[in-house]
Amino acid sequence: MTALTSPYARRRAHLASLLGEGGIAIVPTAPERLRNRDTDYLYRHDSYFYYLTGFTEPQAWLVLTSEGQATLFCQPKDLEREIWDGYRLGPDAAVEALGVDAAHSTAQLEVLLPRLLENRERVWFPFATHEGLAARVDGWLQKVRARVRFGALCPAQQGDLCTLLDEMRLVKDAHEQDVMRRAARISAGAHIRAMQYSARMLRAGEDVREYHLDAELLHEFRRHGSQAVAYNSIVAAGANACVLHYRADAAPVRAGELVLIDAGCELDGYASDITRTFPADGRFTGPQRDLYDLVLASQHAAVAATKAGARFNDPHDATVAVLSQGLLDLGLLDKSKYGSAQDVIEQRAYFPFYMHRTGHWLGMDVHDCGSYVEPSEVGGDSERRDPLSGETITQRPSRILRPGMVLTIEPGLYIRPAPGVPEAFHHIGIRIEDDAIVTEGGCELITRDVPVEADEIEALMRG
Repeated sequence: MTALTSPYARRRAHLASLLGEGGIAIVPTAPERLRNRDTDYLYRHDSYFYYLTGFTEPQAWLVLTSEGQATLFCQPKDLEREIWDGYRLGPDAAVEALGVDAAHSTAQLEVLLPRLLENRERVWFPFATHEGLAARVDGWLQKVRARVRFGALCPAQQGDLCTLLDEMRLVKDAHEQDVMRRAARISAGAHIRAMQYSARMLRAGEDVREYHLDAELLHEFRRHGSQAVAYNSIVAAGANACVLHYRADAAPVRAGELVLIDAGCELDGYASDITRTFPADGRFTGPQRDLYDLVLASQHAAVAATKAGARFNDPHDATVAVLSQGLLDLGLLDKSKYGSAQDVIEQRAYFPFYMHRTGHWLGMDVHDCGSYVEPSEVGGDSERRDPLSGETITQRPSRILRPGMVLTIEPGLYIRPAPGVPEAFHHIGIRIEDDAIVTEGGCELITRDVPVEADEIEALMRG
């Protein structure tokens, strides 16, 4: 693959066609961020910038015109700094390596960018994503206005580039899907490793802590070439699983309790996102198995509802229908108070046990960009009164799923002690999450290299 035929060049060409006559786009990468004193956080590029360039160095900018002219600003070659900070591509090599039309040092940004803005009609940049960016654009436009006596025209319009790029990123091309499949395989292997480690160490009578399992995940991620975690791993033992965004800590992992791990690696700029819940010692108890099978049945229903032409909300609605009936059947909700699953749904009585949505977009960001409202039906709003809060909620038509969209499917149940809740279920938290690529006839689950069926999990952990 040459730079000129790369997916990045194709994306730039497509974006250029959307900018409108006389349009110009400015896309910065992410800044480096100080962790403490003179130590930086591990650098991570901006997703929009990387999507259009494939370039991972900091202090870089892309400028793209509606005619397709791509100009990169990047760090200059500096052999002394490269001794300390590592190799820099530099402007001279960037044109051929990245397939851009021109490249300059960032030292020339303040001089050259106003010249690029001259005589353009609209300037596009990502709104509310980079602190101070709007002010910098204003400063560059002021420099253009200062040249109106010399015949320069200043862009009279500004547009949010996110509105264009979000729609482009929402449907993943073949290259992106391939990377996400590889990321999913690595993450699945890490979950398997953590499951088996937990059971093996407990059988040996060893002390096991949440951070031990976290370490197994990280080792497997890096062993297979992942650059980083896609998000801070959740490793929650026992009652900690009822805390949705719990961080792996020092709590003991005990036989007879469940462990919830929500973890995924990032590979070549793309996230994976898997959750598995398993018995720490490899065997479910009766109440654990009852709840687990209910959550799994709800996920099966959500998977069946995930296909091209369906709505984004359909998997969630399918999940809630199964969970609502199951909560009645298991006695977590009183049938004398809620006569049917439909009553549970209408009153949102399931909410104390299931308080999040069943999925989100997945891609370069773990909660990826893209509207959840169907663009072709904007304006078809309705209102309803929330039975729990009493608030009036505006409902908008849910997004119609298309082939190539990628989303998570992650139902769960979180049982905290409360009046009327059977004690056998107290402190059990279960979530099962897979990553799905939407296809014409359904969806491709790319994370099933790690099992979800309870019998298969027990068999895996005996190994």
